[in-house]
Amino acid sequence: MKIHLTSVFVDDQAKAERFYVDVLGFVKKHDVPVGGEDRWLTVVSPEEPGGTELLLEPAGHPAVKPYRDALVTDGIPIAQFAVADVRAEYERLAALGVHFTQEPVEMGPVVTAVFDDTCGNLIQIATQPE
Repeated sequence: MKIHLTSVFVDDQAKAERFYVDVLGFVKKHDVPVGGEDRWLTVVSPEEPGGTELLLEPAGHPAVKPYRDALVTDGIPIAQFAVADVRAEYERLAALGVHFTQEPVEMGPVVTAVFDDTCGNLIQIATQPE
């Protein structure tokens, strides 16, 4: 068994697509209309185009807003992305205007930082030692 797909709820898929592709550097894999303005919109890492897909899922379900609001209020990221160097990625993203709620912090052997994805979520980036 392996993880094939996971998702984050987003307020606006077009805005999320711009952020996740143009800012974070993911690659769009699927973009299929599913009714109205909603799409089956997935992105993947350019390093693993056949790897796990991230679904940028519309946040229309009534349970989504209170769930995400509670996570953001408590500073809890909804997802974590691995990066080779958190400090370098922090500098790159901050230069692009990404708002960080947590600057790089060492937590034992792991370095993490947390940013706002502009679509209602906090995302953590992490580097673990080899």
